Amino acid sequence: MTQKLLILLLFLGSPFTHAQSLVWKTDMNDAIMLGVEQKKPLLIFFTAAGMPQNIQNEIFSTPDFAVWSRDNVILVRLDLSDQNISSTTMEQNVRLKTAFGVEELPQVCFAIASVKKGKTTFNKLGLMPYKPGGAKSWISQSNLILNPE
Repeated sequence: MTQKLLILLLFLGSPFTHAQSLVWKTDMNDAIMLGVEQKKPLLIFFTAAGMPQNIQNEIFSTPDFAVWSRDNVILVRLDLSDQNISSTTMEQNVRLKTAFGVEELPQVCFAIASVKKGKTTFNKLGLMPYKPGGAKSWISQSNLILNPE
């Protein structure tokens, strides 16, 4: 009986461990290289200290998001209040925020990066704010941005 309970707990717990094992890139150059290598778009999460946590709590922390993001995007988190990054990196992050048309935080931008002759270009696919309705709804709307028909 104990062995069956442990096996059941292992299977029930595994989706939740995926949610906590999300790997967010914080260096845009690393994210670009990974996106190009894996042929995946970037999910760029622009945020700052003191911002509402709804999108993180209701979307990013779910097993559904963990599975979806692993299969579909490279996760990038750009914290515009991070005191531990260089001024050059902060300036780059602010320029990206402006270039992608992000006006309010927190906000997600989907983009495809390409590198040719050492120059990086972005194709903005769209912005996706937090919307109540849970992870499945948010993922469905994100899929429409990533795969327009």
